[in-house]
Amino acid sequence: MIKITRLCKSFIYAWRGLRKVFKEEQNLRIQAVVGLVAFILAWFFQVSRWEWIVLVLIVMIVIIMELANSVVERIVDALKPRIHIYVKEIKDIMAASVLVSSIIAFIVGCIIFWPHLINSLGQF
Repeated sequence: MIKITRLCKSFIYAWRGLRKVFKEEQNLRIQAVVGLVAFILAWFFQVSRWEWIVLVLIVMIVIIMELANSVVERIVDALKPRIHIYVKEIKDIMAASVLVSSIIAFIVGCIIFWPHLINSLGQF
């Protein structure tokens, strides 16, 4: 059976974590703004339902990767704070995963928005 108080507490903890990372991580704030711009463009250009789905998924993947990066950084710092060479490697690899997801999101955004931009420029 679902315990409502436990469920409510889990949501409170999740929001607290999201607020903390949003407050402390500049890259997450930048990615959130870029995602918001993508959503505004999608609304402006009236993209298809499938394009919306892809945009939402790709933006959320980048956000999730940044959250995972923040978690890994904190875990690594807690276990071996800047003592071992692997700490730097782990952080670099995790940052690379965020970079790769961001590059993929950029490519997907170009694929979705390019035809709309060309059509808009053709109307002038």
